[in-house]
Amino acid sequence: MVRKYKSKVSYGLLIAISLIMFGPLLFKLSDYTLNTQRILGILLLLVTFALILHMFLTTIYTIDNDKLKIKSGFFSYKPIEISEIKSITKTNNIISSPAASFDRIEIQYGKFKSIVLSPKDKSNFCKDLNELNPEIKIVLN
Repeated sequence: MVRKYKSKVSYGLLIAISLIMFGPLLFKLSDYTLNTQRILGILLLLVTFALILHMFLTTIYTIDNDKLKIKSGFFSYKPIEISEIKSITKTNNIISSPAASFDRIEIQYGKFKSIVLSPKDKSNFCKDLNELNPEIKIVLN
């Protein structure tokens, strides 16, 4: 069984990142003078923002037989053995993670490991994981 789930995207989070990156730039451009250094700075910011946007839009969680595979942009995480997942709980943790939304779940696995994700279809994602490992404790409320 191979099932893919896209990450939910929080456009508020994307707007916040945009304001943090480009807000100071607006003050710098207020004097209307462009030089090579400013143009390079703007290009660097645009490329960085494009990479962040790419990560937001291409984050995907794949349940592939007995493994949970996570890919965010160009980054792939070490697959998680579904048999090692202990619990899935709703979280408000804002830790950096392959979750493009504030609507997040935390997966506890292994001895002391955890990862925060934000699948668009949380209930079916959890149901599919629970079918492969009925021992998973799921608390989404």
